[in-house]
Amino acid sequence: MVASLHAAEQGVGSKAIVLLHGFGGCHDVWREVISLLAPPARTLAYDLPGHGLSLDFPGAGPAKVAARAILADLSARALKRVHLVGHSMGGAVAALMALAEPEKVASLTLLAPGGFGPEINGPLLRRFAAAKDLSEIRACLAAMSGPLTRPFDHTIDVLRDMRGRPGQLRKLVEIAAAMTRDDRQGVIPRDQLDRLTMPVMVAWGSDDAVLPIAQSDDLPAHFHVHHVLEAGHMLIEEAPDLVASIIRRNTSRRARPPRPKLIAATG
Repeated sequence: MVASLHAAEQGVGSKAIVLLHGFGGCHDVWREVISLLAPPARTLAYDLPGHGLSLDFPGAGPAKVAARAILADLSARALKRVHLVGHSMGGAVAALMALAEPEKVASLTLLAPGGFGPEINGPLLRRFAAAKDLSEIRACLAAMSGPLTRPFDHTIDVLRDMRGRPGQLRKLVEIAAAMTRDDRQGVIPRDQLDRLTMPVMVAWGSDDAVLPIAQSDDLPAHFHVHHVLEAGHMLIEEAPDLVASIIRRNTSRRARPPRPKLIAATG
């Protein structure tokens, strides 16, 4: 395995589902979604580089570093083809993985993914990066969630424990500063996304205060887009049943056929 990269693995099925959390999270935020995924799914929930048990991964921060690291780890595990699921920053990582090695990605499920437009709520993400005690973590999650959100007690406890590790807060502050420089984020060009042939589903909360739902407009025609009414950015916690349902549906879809090559007429 790649040194310092952690993944929590469950299940033994032939279908492998890789779960990538958002900025400031960790593998354990997927706990409820995983419990709702019907067996025989095999899940690998990663801690992204710079987060949780992957805190000390070399060069942690950029989504490209995470994409390369996870692809290498999947190869080390002899996993030739997986279903990728990513939220927020993890969505950007998943999209970059699919673009880099599309033959490894059976389907791509993106929850309010990063990199789909330049707008990003830099002040809120920087506040979240520095949040240490329960009350401040709770306040940040509330600000990132929709109006009908439920309590996130498990996630709050998990994030508090994670941030208690030496060096974790400093690393999150560093990543947030780089990710939200000038309150803009890097963008994956639409023409690159259009090259993806695996099934792609995108879910976005209508009340997302971190990444505006307008970033789900004008996506390639073969992307299936779900607008989640009155949900915010924290879709894993706000709508775990819906997220699990979307994952199940997308992992059962077939890839679109490749575009035929145009042959110039002669004669």
